[in-house]
Amino acid sequence: MRIVITSGPSYEPLDQVRRLTNSSTGELGTLLAEGFAEAGHSVVCFRGVAATFPPPLWPVEVIPFTTNDDLAKGLFGLPAREEVTLVLHAAALCDFKVSEIVDEKGNEVHGQKVSSRTGTLKVTLEPMPKLIESLRRIFPSSILVGWKFELDGTADEVLAKGRRQMDECLTDACVLNGKAYGSGFGLITRSGEQTHLPDKAALCRYLIEWAERTPMALSTPGQQSFHALSSFTSLSPFI
Repeated sequence: MRIVITSGPSYEPLDQVRRLTNSSTGELGTLLAEGFAEAGHSVVCFRGVAATFPPPLWPVEVIPFTTNDDLAKGLFGLPAREEVTLVLHAAALCDFKVSEIVDEKGNEVHGQKVSSRTGTLKVTLEPMPKLIESLRRIFPSSILVGWKFELDGTADEVLAKGRRQMDECLTDACVLNGKAYGSGFGLITRSGEQTHLPDKAALCRYLIEWAERTPMALSTPGQQSFHALSSFTSLSPFI
């Protein structure tokens, strides 16, 4: 199988030297990439340049990305996208970008490096489009797996959010984790499968096994297709 994995953090610039980002290390994406490669699959790993965990080893093809837009363009420009069997969207992308920076008097602040001598600043953030909502258009024939990392709420609420992600984004499965979910990881699928994995190693092993049997299930006559192309989010915010 040909596998695409997104891994690590993106960033959005405050100015030419400062960034908004998150604490993702890229560890899980690396473990997934190396696990699938060791199992004999062809793996392309899109890896955030700010990831601190060591990158996947050969024969994984590693493609660096910076911002959300940069990742989207890389995925859209990937050669032979129609041959990709599985996409694991594990990257931790930015939810916001800077739309405006103003000083205490309300004057907009510009410059390649905003000086601290400017005084107190007010930064306005605006939500970013969700790349996962466009993955079905980029990979119309692939099995798509998203992530739902939550710190607040209950495990049942995380489960509901994961199911909503599959419905809204036309994905086939969702990995659940974070403080709200509890220890370990959950995997839910559109077919109704629900599995708990105690750690990253168990999650990687299970996803490899699940991916190797899922294409056969999807091609079985009479099965409802997970790849209905009834609705899309436009790619225009990304390209």
